[in-house]
Amino acid sequence: MKKKLIIIYALLFGIVFGCNDDTLDKTNPNGVTVEGYYKNGSELSSAVTSVYSMLKSNNLVAREWFFLHDLRSDDVAAGGGQLETPRNQLLLGTHDTGNSVLGTVWLAYYRLIHRANAVVDNSDKVTDLADADKKRLLGEARFLRAYAYYELVSLWGGVPLYKNYVTTVDGSLPRSSPDEVYAYVISELAAIQADLPATYDAGNQGRATKGAAQMLLARTYLQKGDYASAKTELLKVYNARVYGLVDNYNDNFLEETEFNKESIFEVNFYPSGGVYNWDGDGNGATAGTETVRTQEYSAIGWRNVIPSNSLLSEFEKTTKGDAKTDPRYDDSFYFSGEKYNNGASTLTDAQQNGNASVVDGVTKKVSWQKYSLMYKMNESFLTGAINQRIMRFAETILSLAEVENEAGNITEAVKYLNMVRARKSVSMPAYPTARFPVSSKDQVMAAIVHERRVELSGEQIRNRDILRWRKLNKLKAEPIAYFQANKQELLPIPQQEVDNNAKIEPGDQNPGY
Repeated sequence: MKKKLIIIYALLFGIVFGCNDDTLDKTNPNGVTVEGYYKNGSELSSAVTSVYSMLKSNNLVAREWFFLHDLRSDDVAAGGGQLETPRNQLLLGTHDTGNSVLGTVWLAYYRLIHRANAVVDNSDKVTDLADADKKRLLGEARFLRAYAYYELVSLWGGVPLYKNYVTTVDGSLPRSSPDEVYAYVISELAAIQADLPATYDAGNQGRATKGAAQMLLARTYLQKGDYASAKTELLKVYNARVYGLVDNYNDNFLEETEFNKESIFEVNFYPSGGVYNWDGDGNGATAGTETVRTQEYSAIGWRNVIPSNSLLSEFEKTTKGDAKTDPRYDDSFYFSGEKYNNGASTLTDAQQNGNASVVDGVTKKVSWQKYSLMYKMNESFLTGAINQRIMRFAETILSLAEVENEAGNITEAVKYLNMVRARKSVSMPAYPTARFPVSSKDQVMAAIVHERRVELSGEQIRNRDILRWRKLNKLKAEPIAYFQANKQELLPIPQQEVDNNAKIEPGDQNPGY
C-alpha cells in the first residue's frame, strides 16, 4: 500500500508589501511572511514540503514537465487533432517565445527555486532541531534547487542564477553562462551528499537521498561531456548496494510497486479519489495529490500523444529478423485486442481516439501503456496517483555503459548493456546480435542509443539524450525532423521573462528566436 510522504499543502513564501500611505496597514495580519516564519523545526520541515509540492504540481511533474520533454523528443507523435496548439508547436518545432508550455515550466522552476532559497536563507533561525536533521532538510531543499537548475540549463542554456531568496523586484538577475550554472549545480550536489541518507523509512519515502544526489550529479556531468567525473558518481550509486533491477520491467510504472529497489528518485502522488488540482503552484489542500499523466496518454483517455512510428520500429522483433521480440515492446504500449482492466476488458480501435500508427509497414492503433491506470481500471477520465520515477537504476547501468565506451572499455560497456537485457522479464539475447554487433566503439555506441531508447522510452530522458549526443557529436543522423542548427538546440527564453526581468534584454535571447 502506498505510503504517504507528506501532508499535501504548501506555504506561500511571499513578502507582503504595504502602501506608502501611513494611514493604511502595511502588512496583512492574517498573512504568513518569511520574516515571521521559521520559528521551529516543524516550520522548517513544512517549508521543505512546499518545495516538493511545487515539483509535483500541475505546472511541473503532474503535467507540463512530461509534455515539454516528450514533445521535444522523437518518442511521441500527435494522438490527433485533440493535441492543443502550444503542445503541437513543440512537437513540430514551430514554438516561439510566447509558447505557454515552455513559459509555464520556466516559471514553475523559478518558483521552486524561490521556495528553496527561502528555506536555505532562513534556516539559521531554527534552533530546536538536531544538527543532522537540520542538515538533512537543507540537503533536500538544495537537491530540489539543483534539480531545477539542471533542468533549466540543459533545456535553455544560461539562465538567471538565484542563489539567495529575492525580496524585491530590484533583485532580478541577468543570465549566467551555462558553465556558471552547471558549476553551481555540481558544487551543490557534491556538498549535500554527506547530509542525505541512503534510504528512508516507509513514512518518508520520496525524499531526496544520497543516491539521488549522486545520480543527478552524474547526469549533470554527462550533459557537460565530462565522462570521467560522471563515472565516479555512477559507480557510487552502482556500488552502494541499495539499488537493483526489479525482475518485472513493468513494476517500474505501476502504483502497487512504487519505491521498489530500482527507484532512485520518484515524485510521490497520493490517491485523492480522482480529485486533480489544476493549480500550477502546488498550493491548497489537494495540491499535487494526483497526476493527470494517465488521462493525457492513455488509450481510453484523451490520448493526446501516442508513441512515434520511429520508436515503435526501434524495438527488436522476430518479424524483422531479430532472434526475439523484445518483451518491453508489449509492456510499454497497448495494442487493439489487448486485455486491460485486470483482464476484464478488451481494447478496440474505436476506443482509441485519434491517429493510427504505422508499425513496420502495417497501420494500427497503438497507445502508451507506461504510467496508465488502464491495467486495473476502465474509466473514460483518469487522474491517478502512480508515482513518476524520475531516476531509476537501469539508467545508472546504461550510463555506465556509455562512460566505459567513451573511455574505450568496450568489453565493460557491453557487460553493462547485457545486464539490462538480462532482466528476468526481458531476457533478451546478449550483445552482440545480428542487428547490433559490438566489436568497435561506434558499434557499441549504436547499441547504447538503441538500448536507452527501448528501456527508457516515454520517461522524459530521450530528449536530453538527444541534446547531449548532438552537442557532443555522437549522433550518426539527426533524429528530429524539424531540427534547425543554431536554433533548436535550446528553447527560447520565455517572452514573459524578457518583458519582466529588467536585466534581460531582447538581444540576450537564444539564437534563432
